[in-house]
Amino acid sequence: MAWLGHFNYWIFVFLMMAGFYTVIARGNLIKKIVGLNIFQTSVFLLYITMGKVSGGTAPIVPEGGSEGVVYSNPIPHVLILTAIVVGVATTALGLALIVRIHEAYDTIEEDEIQDIEENANTLENSGGQAS
Repeated sequence: MAWLGHFNYWIFVFLMMAGFYTVIARGNLIKKIVGLNIFQTSVFLLYITMGKVSGGTAPIVPEGGSEGVVYSNPIPHVLILTAIVVGVATTALGLALIVRIHEAYDTIEEDEIQDIEENANTLENSGGQAS
């Protein structure tokens, strides 16, 4: 039962694997973005949990100083805030690219886009004549 003491790590592993599976197994580009966001969220939760100090307080030092007080390290939290901003920007860029792909191909399914590209290459190589 010692593994129950680390249940948060099992949650992170589950979220990471679910996000990774969604990115790999799905052909829909929107679902791939959602899977990437699930994966990113699991990493954020992992770092926030690792930055937690038992009995630690916010790293705000009063004017008179404080002896023997345990402070939480703010660096993991700051890095995760930065990573969240980068994740939102990455998601926005990915969705903008998906909109452009949909305008160009009328689909957001990987297999259909690949078929359209292969058909275009076949027509181009055969001199524009359909076989």
